[in-house]
Amino acid sequence: MIFVNLPVTDLDRAVAFYTALGFTPDPRYADEAGAAVVIEENILVMLLTREKFAGFVAGQVGDPAQATSVINAVSAADRAECDDLLARALAAGGKPSMPAQDHGFMYGTSFTDPDGNVWEVAWMDPAALEG
Repeated sequence: MIFVNLPVTDLDRAVAFYTALGFTPDPRYADEAGAAVVIEENILVMLLTREKFAGFVAGQVGDPAQATSVINAVSAADRAECDDLLARALAAGGKPSMPAQDHGFMYGTSFTDPDGNVWEVAWMDPAALEG
């Protein structure tokens, strides 16, 4: 399994945002300081208050709204899914990150969640992977 751990300033807002993207909350990992949403069967995003997140790191908790230290990327079935996830993110309180990138065989969009965590959504033509 992969657990992507993100610091958030407002847990309820974060859960609402990721649910609006179409991810499913997983109550097994929920408490007053954290929640999880399922991207795929073995990939979960752990939304942790900054205080709870601090308990898992040796140094300071970074502020993703001030500086990007990681880009989380998910694949899409096609270009339309990239655009759809971007539209849902913006409607739910996210912000655009970088302009859409169209390389013909590969297409991607990107956004930040309300806390500034960066996400990319990418599609690649399966035939391009074989060549």
